[in-house]
Parts: sequence; structure tokens; C-alpha cells
Amino acid sequence: MTSFLPTDEEKEFIQVAKSIAIEKIRPVAREIEKNQVVDAFLVSELDELGFLALETPENWEGLELPMITQVQILQALSYGDLGAIQGLPGLGDASTLFRLYPNHPLLSTYRDDIIHAKKSVALLDLTGNTHVTIENNNDSWVINGISQPVRLASFADYLVVMGEDSDGLPLVIWVEVSEQKNLKIEFGDYRLGLLASGMGKYVFENVFVSEELILARNEEALRLIGKIRPRVQLLQAAKEVGLMEAALDYATEYTAGRKAFGQEIAKFQGVSFRIADMAMETRIANHLVWQAALELDEEKESAGGSVLRALYRAHRSVRYVTDSAVQLLGGHGYVQEYPVEKWMRDAQAQVSLYGRERELLIARGEQLIGEPIGVKNK
Repeated sequence: MTSFLPTDEEKEFIQVAKSIAIEKIRPVAREIEKNQVVDAFLVSELDELGFLALETPENWEGLELPMITQVQILQALSYGDLGAIQGLPGLGDASTLFRLYPNHPLLSTYRDDIIHAKKSVALLDLTGNTHVTIENNNDSWVINGISQPVRLASFADYLVVMGEDSDGLPLVIWVEVSEQKNLKIEFGDYRLGLLASGMGKYVFENVFVSEELILARNEEALRLIGKIRPRVQLLQAAKEVGLMEAALDYATEYTAGRKAFGQEIAKFQGVSFRIADMAMETRIANHLVWQAALELDEEKESAGGSVLRALYRAHRSVRYVTDSAVQLLGGHGYVQEYPVEKWMRDAQAQVSLYGRERELLIARGEQLIGEPIGVKNK
């Protein structure tokens, strides 16, 4: 029988994360959103405790934790505020690349600049993006187009691009943003949520990529992308579960503490049913995330499908739970003194960043009929 019980050491680490979420992150969430940047002191404190290096390899001064431990820690941190967690600098979604390639010669040259969140790395996955092209030009490549919104784009110093070129060759590319004069960032408040996450669109105008900037190609790139994508997806699903737990607890406490017609709001059937639905959605998503994490750790063939299922359900559930929290607070749900309206906006932005339900269902369908997910030969 599968056990989700953490070790005593993991329990302690998770509890520390939960305490920081409640005591340090949530009280400054509004200020972080207003300034659209995470406070440097908070970043330093989280880095010192190792929370910015859960996925990072040990020789990059990271913790390199199992996925089942990471998802529980990220859930706990996101309980404080998803927007703040998504705005943390460092390796971000590119962490898995460094975990898989800890001794890559090119990446190693940037080690001292990157560790401890000194500089940030953004990850652009071009799967399904028809607006960005990578043209093969003999032993070099030229990138053109406008990407979908990418987390950390507005302040990332480096960019990792995963996709395929005009000849169908899978590639993983390293880009030093400051060295590319033809690479611009289109800023914007996408869906008005996750405002501190540095979301932006990359605008490529004949961006030249030399042979030396290719981290992986062909089968190696395909294998690398196949390992990076599900880990990124699952870590994001875990953060969404943390947000759901926050919204559920807040709405439950609010309705239990307010009265109407002589009784607590929570005792009205319509309210209690909604709370029950929110709780079930949260638990289902949580179980699917943990199950997928164990399968990834055990390198099971079913892991990819389990990750897609977990992310699909997390997307669907986080929008329902956060919207329900706003509804249960009535008029207060839209007042900024209460965090639920922010959480609802963050949930919408989060879903737009990491694949809508329809896209995930298509990917799962391709997987079930035997086609590779994402990068495919033309």
C-alpha cells in the first residue's frame, strides 16, 4: 500500500515552511503585490533556509530533495501566498535542468552568478506555441516570434528555451538575455494576478543562437525535455494545492465566525455544501499530486500520465475553490482587506501560465494513443 507519511525530518521541514507561510509571507503579500517584487529580506531568509533550492543539485549548493518531499514543502509555502512564491528569484522552473545537468560545462561557467538567487533563470517551453519559430541556419539557429507569458521573464538574466527547429530537431537552448540585443520583454499584468511573478512575453527578432549555446539536441534533448516538463508541471500543481488549502481554511473560518438570522453562516445548507465541495476538490487534487510525486521518484512509466492528471485536476480545482471562497465572503470577497479576491486572481493567472485543461487533456490523449507529448517529429 502506498504511504504518503513523511519522515520525522520531513515533517519538521514542512512545519517550518508552514510557519513561515503564515507568519512571514501572508502578512506582506499585499505589499509584495503592490510593489510587484518580493522583498529582498524575505528572499534572503527563504534562501538561507534552503527553500529556494529544493530541486537544485547538491554541487550547486542545493538540497536535491525527492519530489514527494518537495511537493509538500511547496504546498506549505504557497499556503502563505502563491503570488509571493511565484515571484521568488533564482532558478525557478529551470531548476530541473541543473539537477539533470549538474556538471554541464556551459552551465558550470554561470554557477557563481546563479547560486543563492543572485541571478534568475526563466524557462520557455515552446510546446504547442506556433508563434515562435527556430530556423536552422547551417550550424546556427535564428529565433523569431512572441512567446506566451513566462514566469520571471521581466527580471531573468538567463533563458532556457525548449522546443524544436524548422527541421523538427528537438533542442534545449541557453540564452544570456543581456547579450541579445534583438530579444525584448513585453511586460503586462496578465489576468491581473501573480503580479510579483515577473510575467512577461519574450519578443524574438532574429535572435541568433550559436552552436555553443545548445545544451542538448535530438534524442538527448527529447529525453531532457521529457524529464523537465513533468517535474515542472507537478511542482506547479503542488503550489495550487497550497493555495486551495489557504482559500478553504479562510472561507471555513469566515463562515463559522459570522452570523445571519441568529445562526452561523456555515450552518446554512448552501454554505455547508459549498465548503464540503471545496474540501473534496482540495483533497482530490492533493492526493493526485502526491501520487504522481511518488511515481516520479520511483521513475514509473505511468508517472507522466499521473502528472498530467494531477495538474489538470489542480487547475480545475484551484479555480473552483478560490472562486467559491470569494462567493462565500459575499461583498467582502471583493474587498482588498480580505485575501480571497487576490487568491482568485492569482489562480486564474496560474492556470494561464501552465496549460489550460483542454491543452492538458489533448496531451494526455496523445500519450494514451502512443504519441510523444510535446515535441514531435514533423
